[in-house]
Amino acid sequence: MPEQLPETATTPVVRFEDFGLSPDILKALSAQGYIHPTPIQAQAIPVVLQGRDVMGAAQTGTGKTAGFSLPIIQLLLAHASSSMSPARHPVRALILTPTRELADQVAENVKAYSRFTSLRSTVVFGGVDMTPQTTTLRAGVEIVIATPGRLLDHVQQKTVNLSQTQILVMDEADRMLDMGFLPDLQRIINLLPKQRQNLMFSATFSQEIKKLAGSFLNNPVTIEVARSNATADGVTQTIYKVDEDSKSEAVAHIIRQRQLKQVIVFSNTKIGASKLARQLENDGVKASAIHGDKTQGERMAALEAFKQGQLEVLVATDVAARGLDIAELPCVINIDLPYNAEDYVHRIGRTGRAGASGDAISLFSDKDERLLVDIEKLIKVKFVRSELVGFVPRQRAERGERGERGERGARTERTAERGDRTERADAPRETQSYGRSSAGASRKEKIDPWFLKPYEPSISAVDSHAVVAAATPSAGKPPKHKVAALLGGVPKR
Repeated sequence: MPEQLPETATTPVVRFEDFGLSPDILKALSAQGYIHPTPIQAQAIPVVLQGRDVMGAAQTGTGKTAGFSLPIIQLLLAHASSSMSPARHPVRALILTPTRELADQVAENVKAYSRFTSLRSTVVFGGVDMTPQTTTLRAGVEIVIATPGRLLDHVQQKTVNLSQTQILVMDEADRMLDMGFLPDLQRIINLLPKQRQNLMFSATFSQEIKKLAGSFLNNPVTIEVARSNATADGVTQTIYKVDEDSKSEAVAHIIRQRQLKQVIVFSNTKIGASKLARQLENDGVKASAIHGDKTQGERMAALEAFKQGQLEVLVATDVAARGLDIAELPCVINIDLPYNAEDYVHRIGRTGRAGASGDAISLFSDKDERLLVDIEKLIKVKFVRSELVGFVPRQRAERGERGERGERGARTERTAERGDRTERADAPRETQSYGRSSAGASRKEKIDPWFLKPYEPSISAVDSHAVVAAATPSAGKPPKHKVAALLGGVPKR
């Protein structure tokens, strides 16, 4: 049975130096401004340093990455080498993530924490050229952060060797163990040594995922510093009911009404994300979309522009829900409720990070009621369905305007008819026509008498018929029926 640590928060007197971390690591943490560990870090770091397997669950934005990367760096310092030989830098720790954005984020943190050590780290993910990754891997690295698909590409190309890997980390383990990732994970695990340390960290853990993860872990220690699948207390969650066709207009209304200058909007589809970004641009809002159809360069450029404040709105699919770390992001909006209730926790976890406050706004229509109920069951919160005050959909406003114009037109016609009847009643009796107006009679055009004559065949038509009859030989042939000239016939002679 897995051992579970109590859900206790650390006191402010606990410091990173109390864990026995290397001075080089403490120097890097000090440069980052970190002094006190978060609850997940305080409980996970000592256990990982003992070499135990760990299943850690904590709210998004509470520092799970440092909870496993700091002890990994500490454990690998015994193998650190300044040699340039690739043989002295084998892959000793493998960190798997479900998305490119999360892989890049974890890699940045690992690089920052190990900057004053001789350890090497790199990140590999799809969507970019493999050549630079291959060069780095062949030069030798101790820590590899990767997405499963691209890692298997390098395995097939024989550019990475996992036979000396001592530590395996699955970040966002619930998604990593999803049925779609399981075959790739099994192939990777078969390449690793049997004796190794396994770590799993995620913001959400369903009972089914816990059971499945148990097959990968060896007597793991389960660490939960908050209620499973809980959302951060600093995030204010608001639900607005909006017609499905009016959701895009509602997002623009919320952005203008709240004067938001930095907001992430989540869409369920790539087409919907691109369409919303274009509509916001047309409304004068600086927006861009990131999703699976965008190249990695385009996605990273959009993320960087958003972090620098050059973009006001970043429209994203769930590919970006995990791993995005935007400092002090004030608000996230769900234009679509996620199909997977656990994705809701990750989406709104982009705001209210590290104890800060934030707003999470979700739009739903009648067809989304079931999805909303699933979210309520997961996070154990009953939402109040609200109406978006001051929002009038454009179509409804246009219908109201057309109806008002039509009513004004009808009133004008009725007024004109009453005025016409009054004018006829006041006119002298001899000028009233009772059915025919004198003006209509005066406008009647004269008809040319020529058009009233009956049809009369022309003389030339009759003569031509006679000439043709005389010129045609009749011997040995039956007489032909007479053919009428034009349509009036030939007069008898």
